[in-house]
Amino acid sequence: MDAFYASVEQRDDASLRGKPVVVGGDPRSRGVVAACSYEARAFGVRSAMPCAQAYRLCPDATFLRPRFDVYKSVSRDVRSVFESITHIIEPLSLDEAYLDVTHVDLCGGSATRMARKLKKDIHEATGLTASAGVSYNKFFAKIASAMNKPDGLTVILPEQGEAFVAALPVGKFHGVGSVTEQKMLELGIETGADLREWSLDELVHHFGKSARYYFNIARGIDERPVEHRRERRSIGSETTFEQDLRNPVQMLDQLEQLSAQVSVSLISMNLSARTVTVKVRYGDFTMVTRSHSPTNVVSSLDDIVACLPFLLAKTDAGQRAVRLLGVSVSGLAPANVEEMIQLPLL
Repeated sequence: MDAFYASVEQRDDASLRGKPVVVGGDPRSRGVVAACSYEARAFGVRSAMPCAQAYRLCPDATFLRPRFDVYKSVSRDVRSVFESITHIIEPLSLDEAYLDVTHVDLCGGSATRMARKLKKDIHEATGLTASAGVSYNKFFAKIASAMNKPDGLTVILPEQGEAFVAALPVGKFHGVGSVTEQKMLELGIETGADLREWSLDELVHHFGKSARYYFNIARGIDERPVEHRRERRSIGSETTFEQDLRNPVQMLDQLEQLSAQVSVSLISMNLSARTVTVKVRYGDFTMVTRSHSPTNVVSSLDDIVACLPFLLAKTDAGQRAVRLLGVSVSGLAPANVEEMIQLPLL
């Protein structure tokens, strides 16, 4: 779906159409952007950004508290449209999913025609636009879905796969974050073609367990199935630093930024969690994790951040240099919408 939460708000309030809209909370309090309209994105606003920063970039934007009951209702309508095509559906959040149409005979078996029908039916059912990516594996379908937003439809055929990825900048690869992108650029890996020149052993040396994924993707290979019964067990975010950190204050700041990304994912999936975990990799590559399960469920940025000083203090961070930090939440369960709306984050 295109700018899902913000588009729902613009649909339901005609005065917001064509104007910058930020869904996430009051810019005067700590909170993060859950979604923003394309008009707000033109000013540099993006998801997971602190609302205060979004306000500085676009002070004329309308800041709204999320209405998760409405978003969930619209998401169910979209899901019903999906199910008119196939039941092999892997939802990624309320507004995004993979569909496997390999054995569907509708539309003469053409996935492109099915995608066009889905977009039309979604608009008729919800009044909203969606963008679709059609391809022979998840990697290309995901990239294609974001190429011509809003209201886009992009197809990458099997015979186009290798040439497409060869020309693709590594920063556009799904699964390559900013830190990994920078590391690849420093190694002279700027495109898929550059990546294809590296052996699996060389990639393992530099990128560890992610190496095989990069090796295969550079060749247009992604054999992950659409898992229509997948149960998500955790949500996390981590980053590796170019220079090891030694200051605990800086570490907590980095952990809070990671927590913002995790909280946005919790919100978009309408989930709560039971446990917060901090991951620390020291300069010598040894790694530890520390976990805490608060009395109440975890469903906001404040809930996660409250655990960070305690968890970091249970490590040797500060006494030892830190190469990587990560934050994750686990013990996931559907969130109570009414409770989420009351949270300080919002």
